[in-house]
Amino acid sequence: MTSSALRSPLAPAITAYLALKRALGRKFVTEGYVLAGLDRFLVEYPVASPALSPEAFASWCLTLAHLSPSTRRSRMRIVRNLCLHMRRTRPQCFVPDIRTFPAIAPPRRPHIFSKEEIVQLLRVAGELPPRSASPLRSRSYRLAVVLLYTAGLRRGELVRLVLSDYDPGERTLLIRASKFHKSRLIALSTDAAGELEAFLVARRRLPHASDSPLLVRSWRGLQARSGGGFGQSMRRLFSEAGIRTAEGRLPRVHDLRHTHAVHALARWYAAGVDVQARLPALAASMGHVSIVSTAYYLSLLEPVARAASDLFETHCAAILGPETGGAS
Repeated sequence: MTSSALRSPLAPAITAYLALKRALGRKFVTEGYVLAGLDRFLVEYPVASPALSPEAFASWCLTLAHLSPSTRRSRMRIVRNLCLHMRRTRPQCFVPDIRTFPAIAPPRRPHIFSKEEIVQLLRVAGELPPRSASPLRSRSYRLAVVLLYTAGLRRGELVRLVLSDYDPGERTLLIRASKFHKSRLIALSTDAAGELEAFLVARRRLPHASDSPLLVRSWRGLQARSGGGFGQSMRRLFSEAGIRTAEGRLPRVHDLRHTHAVHALARWYAAGVDVQARLPALAASMGHVSIVSTAYYLSLLEPVARAASDLFETHCAAILGPETGGAS
């Protein structure tokens, strides 16, 4: 977004704010999109001051009514952060009261795929018929399931992979400047590397160079898959495989990443491994900013808690003695 694209009285403040944040290393893609929408709204709204008024903010919020409470809150916070920035040089600048924002929705519990569901996904993906707009359709979705589950990739990380990111000698994947601007190497399992190498044989029959995208679609020429389009296709795959959450919803693509972590942790508990000592390796592999992120959500998931309980019982049975069966 360029300053010339903004036309409201807030345009200079928005431009300066985004330029500062991006100079500090923040991408601010979503923020730029939201603030550009606010700018378009204010062009039509009668604003007499370069500062945002409570009435203008309230009217803009009404345009978000079709969105979920979480999305509305997120967008309102973006505008509030802009106002806080403006207040540094304009003490009288209006700042929205965060207490009036939609309530924070409880986090949606991730769906942890069973091993049988992973096998079902691979089977259904392998049977997908080819389409002219989706070369290597069946192979692509099999590979997507394998990499999301065995390597714990984020959706965006998967669709941004290029052919040269895979090192066949080391059997590693290079994930470039992902979330938190971190790059990392992921060692693939033997099965995952075999799946990827078989895919590459077919992929290289299509036009390619070292920086060509790994997953492609054919629509007005060979193009990389978009994150949104890929997510919709994966949800259709979940639907065709008959996989639903406990609430009857379709799982999210990100749930395969959660499943990767939970299954890894459960395997370590079952093998008697010191899980706390292994958490840093899991955090590094998944690209977490610290092991706190890894430990937080993994400790809340039932398969891990059950495995931890079984391990505790094994180690402490001799100390605690047999169950008495009655209250003392």
